[in-house]
Amino acid sequence: MVIAPSFADIFYNNSFKNGILLITLDEETVERLFQETEATEGYRLDVDLERQQLTTPSGETIAFEVDPFRKHCLLEGLDDIGLTLAQSGSIRDFEQRHRQAQPWLFRDA
Repeated sequence: MVIAPSFADIFYNNSFKNGILLITLDEETVERLFQETEATEGYRLDVDLERQQLTTPSGETIAFEVDPFRKHCLLEGLDDIGLTLAQSGSIRDFEQRHRQAQPWLFRDA
């Protein structure tokens, strides 16, 4: 997980593809969290992706936004390959229909 006021588009997209949660918060909140981290040894934020909130050691909750599709992928541990494999039945059905509709494409050489 990385918290910042903003992220470059390529970094943002690649991070989610690699299973890294990026949280965008306003600059004031990010600065305050950094100050609390520096002032408190062992500072720890609890992250609840399902509820989309951070909880500080003092019990303060901070809401954050995340795209529903990206949230689903992170919660389910799905990458691009996993998403494709989840559709394997539909892919197999399409291939069978395609083979029946255009059999000349599938003749053995």
